Amino acid sequence: MRRFVRDNALALCFLLLFLLSLAGQSAAGAAAFSEEQVAGGGSPVTWADYVTSSAFAVDVAENWQSEYLQFFLYILITVWLVQRGSPESKKRGEEGLESDAEQKVGRHAEPGSPAWAAADGWRRTVFSHSLGIAMGLLFLLSWLAQSVAGLAAYNNEQLSRLEDPVGWGGYVTSADFWNRTLQNWQSEFLAVASMVLLAIFLRERGSPQSKRVGDPHSRTSSSG
Repeated sequence: MRRFVRDNALALCFLLLFLLSLAGQSAAGAAAFSEEQVAGGGSPVTWADYVTSSAFAVDVAENWQSEYLQFFLYILITVWLVQRGSPESKKRGEEGLESDAEQKVGRHAEPGSPAWAAADGWRRTVFSHSLGIAMGLLFLLSWLAQSVAGLAAYNNEQLSRLEDPVGWGGYVTSADFWNRTLQNWQSEFLAVASMVLLAIFLRERGSPQSKRVGDPHSRTSSSG
């Protein structure tokens, strides 16, 4: 068990932080939602009622889809685009999918390479893009979850104002949906751009996301 924890400490740490922040969001969200209900003449809700409500589901899903979109685009874009001096980028001249020899696929696969890396046809193609495919599917699923939960929450508000509910198509083309969506997307894109640029000039000693502290800013032999 101790070895398992040590070997998977990074993933376990972030999973724990995820669970703690989700629990904190649910508690704070339930309190805020109850305050809104009381202010509107209604009754406060329990924590259990809130975490099973569309209001909580849409708040969670809209954050998930923006995060997965960020990683999906970053994985794909960094194949083709570089940023000189950033450890978040490949070297100049290495843009593109690289050769089979560089990627160790097909006849260049090593004895310990994954089976699908050595395979021909669609299996190699799928495995070669499996990370991007997985992130893209997770984005689409979380986006769909956001749209369904957001529709339910939006229609609850519509009914409380004695207005007609809308269908799924009407909601995903509405200002409410895109306001929720784009406010998350823009923050993710800004965060990625900040990381790419700040990592050129700033350092974090010992971090694989940073160049070595003494590396010259102009050096590109170990970064983009």
